[in-house]
Amino acid sequence: MKRMIWVFAVCGLIGASLAGGYWWGTTKSMQVAEIAAAAPHKPVGDTGSAAQAALPRAAPDGGKGRILYYRNPMGLPDTSPVPKKDPMGMDYVPVYEGDEPQGPGVKVTLDKVQKLGVRTEAAALRNLTRTVRAVGTVEVDERMLRTVAPRFEGWIQRLHVNTTGQLVRRGQALMEVYSPDLVAAQQEYVVATTGVARLKDASPEFQASMRSLVEGSLQRLRNWDIAEEELARLREEGKPTNALTLRSPASGVVLEKPSVQGMRFMPGEMLYKIADLSSVWLIADVFEQDLGLIRPGQSASVRVNAYPDRTFKGRVAFVYPTVTPETRTGKVRIEMANAGKLLKPAMYANVELSSAQAARRLTVPDTAILDSGTRQLVLVQRGQGLFEPRDVRLGLRGDGYAEVLEGIKQGEEVVVSANFLIDAESNLKAAVAGFGQSAPAQGQGVQSKPPPRPGSTHTAEGTVEKVDALAGTVSIAHGAVASLKWPAMTMEFKVKDQALLRGLKAGARIRFEFAEESSGVWALIRGAPLAGAPGSASKAAERDAHQGH
Repeated sequence: MKRMIWVFAVCGLIGASLAGGYWWGTTKSMQVAEIAAAAPHKPVGDTGSAAQAALPRAAPDGGKGRILYYRNPMGLPDTSPVPKKDPMGMDYVPVYEGDEPQGPGVKVTLDKVQKLGVRTEAAALRNLTRTVRAVGTVEVDERMLRTVAPRFEGWIQRLHVNTTGQLVRRGQALMEVYSPDLVAAQQEYVVATTGVARLKDASPEFQASMRSLVEGSLQRLRNWDIAEEELARLREEGKPTNALTLRSPASGVVLEKPSVQGMRFMPGEMLYKIADLSSVWLIADVFEQDLGLIRPGQSASVRVNAYPDRTFKGRVAFVYPTVTPETRTGKVRIEMANAGKLLKPAMYANVELSSAQAARRLTVPDTAILDSGTRQLVLVQRGQGLFEPRDVRLGLRGDGYAEVLEGIKQGEEVVVSANFLIDAESNLKAAVAGFGQSAPAQGQGVQSKPPPRPGSTHTAEGTVEKVDALAGTVSIAHGAVASLKWPAMTMEFKVKDQALLRGLKAGARIRFEFAEESSGVWALIRGAPLAGAPGSASKAAERDAHQGH
């Protein structure tokens, strides 16, 4: 009997100890929760807020410095003055004094800056010189082109210049022609001249009439482009000739010669085409986006394949007013001196046109521009190892520099050699996405993908591991969640429905639906036992028995 009394006494003592421990632990937890709830939310970098007084002052982690606060391990905008876990069971990460960001930016340690070869250059005012490159062909200067086309009908009796490409001089004999109309006009001139000489003693009126006839016949010959040499011979000899010599109107090269000895020609028919090649044109095809940079008077450097070691100089004379639809290019005429006749019509040429902008413009190196296609960014150095992505609006480009119309100021340092930001594409996209179209609040982490839309529900299957009725939470080891791209894990869910909470038992296999209640807080909406899971058969039997009654 006494032994039974002792047993009951020991059991009572143990029960009292357990109850006391439970009460003491609950009280301390509530005190900690009250302290955490009383502390205002502290943004990252706000070292002067009221919550700073509640933060630990010691250096508890291996002498790394004073812990300022704890941040969410998933990069969510959530901090805590005391250590805690997120809903997935991950520990919050401590932020030490000196590591907190001073504003929006990408933090890179100094040793990494040196290892990665990051270089910066200040935005400065410069005179941009844009070099436009184009291709073109050499053409005859249209102002130096001449044709030989008689104004009378006749026949070619003899050709003095009988090959295409032959060089001719101004006044050189080209051919001898016979024309009945020309012979008749010469005869008329000879008769009029003879009449004036014989009628010296005639009345003044008659002599004036004869002199008018002489002048008329002479002007008729001149209207047919008869050379002065031929007219002088006619006056000296005083008799017409059957063969009239046609001479070259200019010095140059015979480009075309359709004439053949013995052929008949009609008035206006072209017998020779002669071009003076001492000056030529280069017609360059310039892409339409570069046409705005071309102005008459600009200098041009020309190279041809025939003389790769020589550079020919020219000057823009005219920008044609139309664009070729097939190639989307506009034609630019460049005038060039052709000493030595080295440049020949139809030659292919490469052209460089220098476009100097008179006004000084704020510029950064081309290598500083990060172009995503829809946005242009530069990384501005804001401190040792701290770089801020900044949107910029660009203007002209040239000489390896780009004009910045807005986004940065003169003197600001921008990153010009940071290949790691380009090569590590995922890191760059994550950093830029974290800032969005404008800089985020301090302490906001970089996210590689946008958070799920609040209010959307997700379905998963898992095993209930723990039910906390006092806290209104349940821990479930669930499988992968495809809609959120989550792997299998164990996490804690809030349960507001007390009936649902009472129906959950540890070890039960359930299919459940959940949704994000707030940032990083997930709530269980409904749950049901899986078919074949332990306990499901017994519950079904109890339900059938109850229905049978």
